Amino acid sequence: MNINFNKDNGLIPVVIQDNRTLQVLMLGYMNEEAFEKTKKEKRVTFFSRSKNRLWTKGEESGNFLEVKSIDIDCDQDTILIKVIPTNVVCHKGTFSCFGEKDPKGFLYELEEKISQRIDNKVESSYTYSLYQRGINKMAQKVGEEAVEVLIEAKDNNDILFKNEAADLLYHFLILLKAKDFSLEDIEKILQERNK
Repeated sequence: MNINFNKDNGLIPVVIQDNRTLQVLMLGYMNEEAFEKTKKEKRVTFFSRSKNRLWTKGEESGNFLEVKSIDIDCDQDTILIKVIPTNVVCHKGTFSCFGEKDPKGFLYELEEKISQRIDNKVESSYTYSLYQRGINKMAQKVGEEAVEVLIEAKDNNDILFKNEAADLLYHFLILLKAKDFSLEDIEKILQERNK
């Protein structure tokens, strides 16, 4: 990764994005030392212009930004870091410095939660108990939920329709996990079809 730290007094803008939802969480700045520390520790460290020193996000609040990937733009003068935040990001208590969590992209967060419950064998979880019942039962639940969506689509109760649609998506994510596929795998197929 070649970054041009010679621009703007050695500081490079850094866009922080939620790895699951792709929501932009904040903007900060890094010098070369902050960048190297971030890569090494896998936690985001900025150069604080107000404190005039390195500052690891969460060093006081405990709300760290765990690094998932680092990308550099085509001009090599802006960094994009995708993270998993350990809690709210903004010092004002909101999900991001740009406001509250956007529901767009939440399916990826839900997919991760489903995966964790299955991988960690959370006995008290409906997700894990359904998973343990096998592929036939999971497929049956997807079929049942699909039929319920069709029934509600013919009626005029929007609340029931949306709830059944949510149930269908939830059970479909469990089935994807059982088949060892991800939502991203399905998106790639749709993307290819769109070409």
